Amino acid sequence: MLSSMFSASCFCIMALLVTLRADASSMNSVVLNGTPYSVNNIITRDVAIVGGGATGTYSAIRLKDQGKTVVVIEGQDRLGGHTQTYHDPETGRTIDYGVVVWHNLAIVKNFFDRLNVSLAIGSLADVGIIKYMDFQTGKLLPDYTPSDPTAALGIYAEQLAKYPYVESGFNLPYPVPVDLLLPFGEFVTKYHLEDMVGLIFTFAQGLGDILTQPTIYIFKNFGSDILKDIQIGFLTTAEQDNSLLYEHALADLGQNVVLNSEIIAVDRSGRDCVQVLVKTPPGITLVRSRRIVFTIPPKIDNLRGWDLDHLERSLFGQFSNSGYYTAIIRHSGVPDNLTIINVSNSTLYGLAPLPAIYKLSPTGVQGLLNAKFGSAQALADSEVEQQILSSVKKLQFSERGPSDPEVSRLAILNK
Repeated sequence: MLSSMFSASCFCIMALLVTLRADASSMNSVVLNGTPYSVNNIITRDVAIVGGGATGTYSAIRLKDQGKTVVVIEGQDRLGGHTQTYHDPETGRTIDYGVVVWHNLAIVKNFFDRLNVSLAIGSLADVGIIKYMDFQTGKLLPDYTPSDPTAALGIYAEQLAKYPYVESGFNLPYPVPVDLLLPFGEFVTKYHLEDMVGLIFTFAQGLGDILTQPTIYIFKNFGSDILKDIQIGFLTTAEQDNSLLYEHALADLGQNVVLNSEIIAVDRSGRDCVQVLVKTPPGITLVRSRRIVFTIPPKIDNLRGWDLDHLERSLFGQFSNSGYYTAIIRHSGVPDNLTIINVSNSTLYGLAPLPAIYKLSPTGVQGLLNAKFGSAQALADSEVEQQILSSVKKLQFSERGPSDPEVSRLAILNK
């Protein structure tokens, strides 16, 4: 239920509901899209759900509660998607470094209550001593003072209220309002929102260059729920372990989750159901269902094996993503009470030039630091790790201790 930056509410990162069809086959073999396969296991359900992240897990629980039979097909060895929790082996403490907080909404509270996971008020506010540094030079910017966004936030809220349909999907009017299609940098200038750009950049981590993005994408990321939650507080788990939600969901769904799976082929040629061929550690499983809910980003790479027609390939081939990464760092030499924010004297509004670390934050565990890193394009994990370590080593400030940084955990929050 959350994703992107670490907020929660949007149970549809890119959920795509597909009506499906399929043919019957024997227990031992099946022909999909003209290719014969040997099958070790057959699963028949009302609904097959591709992806066990926020959207997929929520969908599975809701459909189960409505009396439908479901199966979740998940590529990782766990449910939860972007929700990443680090269990420190030295202290036994947990650190939520993927999804940090959830939106303070009834749907969120009800879902956590359904899975018997307690919530508490959480915060995205920077903690401890805050320093502003240029990560390109590694030097402090002692004269930097962030703008007061209060007045600009009021203007932004007025503009956002004109388009209430934006937060619920992409069912836009025609013609699409011009302001929604403006590059956000032009929208900022038009409505004098300069003083809140830095705040937006903080919340819209992972969107890449926010000034060139169409304004509609900024609205969808930084919407009315965010504005409300800034005032009343976000939510997090009482035990500081957001992955508990998905551990409880996995226990609830039991054998209806297929982990460590890879889709080989999808056949939608029939009228009443679909056939999905899945490679799993025990062998090849055939999933037959009347409907399928596709909850991972519908990019061509994620649709390998699907029987896409020309129109589908044309549409999904246009999708791409920026890069957003989060890491746990040891031996950084950064004091445990220090938050370091990346700003620049050479860019508009002082925004960090990407690819770069957005900021380094305390984790609450001694010696461990959290880094959030963004890029306008997806990067290889090895390149991200190298850039994070290089940037951390470059930092210069008097409080710094011995430094030999290493990345203990790296997670991709956009892909």
